[in-house]
Amino acid sequence: MGKLLTPLGKYLWRYRWSLALGLFCLVLKDLLYAGQPLMIRGAVDALQDRGANLFVRYGLYLVALSLAKGVFQYWMRVILIGVSRDIEYDLRNDLFAHLVWLSPDYYERTRTGDIMARATNDLNAVRMMLGPGLMYWTETSLTFALAIAIMIRFDWRLAMFSLLPAPAVSLSVIYFGRRIHARFERIQAMFSDISSRVQENLSGVRMIRAFAQENAELRRFKQLNQQYIAQNLKLVRIQGFFQPLLEALIGLTFLVVLWMGGRQVLLGRISLGSFVMFNTYMGMLVWPMIALGWVINLMQRGSASLNRINQILHEAPSIQASAAAKPLQAVHGEIEFRDVSVDYGNGSALARIDLRIHEGATIAVVGHTGSGKTTLVSLVPRLMDPTSGRILLDGADLRELDPAAVRRQIGFVPQETFLFSATVSENIAFGVEGATAAEIRSAAEIAGLAADIEGFPEGYNTMVGERGITLSGGQKQRTAIARAILRNPRILILDDALSSVDTLTEERILNHLADVMRGRTVILISHRVSTVRQADRIVVLEKGSIVEQGTHTELMDMGGYYASLSQKQMLEEELEAI
Repeated sequence: MGKLLTPLGKYLWRYRWSLALGLFCLVLKDLLYAGQPLMIRGAVDALQDRGANLFVRYGLYLVALSLAKGVFQYWMRVILIGVSRDIEYDLRNDLFAHLVWLSPDYYERTRTGDIMARATNDLNAVRMMLGPGLMYWTETSLTFALAIAIMIRFDWRLAMFSLLPAPAVSLSVIYFGRRIHARFERIQAMFSDISSRVQENLSGVRMIRAFAQENAELRRFKQLNQQYIAQNLKLVRIQGFFQPLLEALIGLTFLVVLWMGGRQVLLGRISLGSFVMFNTYMGMLVWPMIALGWVINLMQRGSASLNRINQILHEAPSIQASAAAKPLQAVHGEIEFRDVSVDYGNGSALARIDLRIHEGATIAVVGHTGSGKTTLVSLVPRLMDPTSGRILLDGADLRELDPAAVRRQIGFVPQETFLFSATVSENIAFGVEGATAAEIRSAAEIAGLAADIEGFPEGYNTMVGERGITLSGGQKQRTAIARAILRNPRILILDDALSSVDTLTEERILNHLADVMRGRTVILISHRVSTVRQADRIVVLEKGSIVEQGTHTELMDMGGYYASLSQKQMLEEELEAI
């Protein structure tokens, strides 16, 4: 029992006084419960000796014991079950806090559905282990010990016969407990598969419909569901055999005690009241023996689920503030890449990049798809770390700074825009506590989104739906730009942030952004020459290496990749104008 609860030690210690009070009520309840058969013995013997007054007195004692037992049983349940809910609350908060702090690479290798299964189904199994499991384990153990102690005091031979099934029960518990634990781990893993499948299908429902794959996905889900039910049925068969086995062992013991106890009464060695008391205690032992199987089941389920939750809690963020992190001073925005390389294991994304971005400069990065543009800008807010080399911010190595402090100085518009299921206003103000309505409107105007918002049914209070599903691609990108602008960052990163808007809208947004970008360090990624031509310097990436850099004019004179890209886009614009 102690081994199962060891990982939860800090939570149990936090509520130690409540636990102590709940266990105190439990002990008193069990003591009163164990005293009831003694009152029954006295009442039966008094009735046999025709002591009516004594019989009534024992009857009143029995009623009083029952009432007191009921009071302590009530508080036992309220306190101990309440503690389990409090620990569930704390554990859920800690789990969510840990998930928030984990680095992006963890989510690249872990399915969302699996995480959700552990945060819901597994967490509930842990609560059941801590609440009903812990309570009934303690209650049944104490009841069993008290009943046996009293029975031995009155007739040790008869008590020994009542303990005949104990070795068989112990062996059954050990054997079936292990099988239940292993089976439940498999069931929870399959539940994670189902949760992941549902999450992926709901997220990609448009793609499923576009490719007419509804029936195919239903077949796959049905197959997963059948496997999950099959695993549960195997667990039911184990439990179905375990429970009757315990009851059969208990029933056999009842027969032995009835036969031996009856002989003792007939021979005059024990009174009729003592015989009735023994049978009452045997009845009291039925619940602990039967409940033992249920409690073992709860404990094994909870243990398996706790192991799965601990797998997440033991995950360490690959990117975190070091113990000796330097305090971040006023950020000027000078960024330097020194011999930076990034290797994903299946290939190199960046190879020995040397790049210096001066304070307040606007740098554009262009290149083929897969050339390493997004990887390059992801290194600045430390969404990932380079395999080798250093990245400096105002002369300080990013690894020596607190990542959270650095990120507060950066406005980042990623290539894949993510919006929350909240209002437009809340999405723009994300990460800026206390943003005023005027500030939100100003950011929306700069991002070229204000006119669209005015046409929404509820304006800035319009719900955008999960992941911004009610907005167009361009509206989502402009919302993300407004969100970055509102932060008033020293460094602004736009990772292909205008790819979903037309050229006219792009030109309007860039004109608005000109004032915002002035005095800030800006890194701009785009496939359009019209977006990057006004940058102070343009960097061309090819297969993870810098192959060209300079101003728009300088690169056009070189006649390389950038010049070729510019000529192609000019030709496309001329053809569209015809």
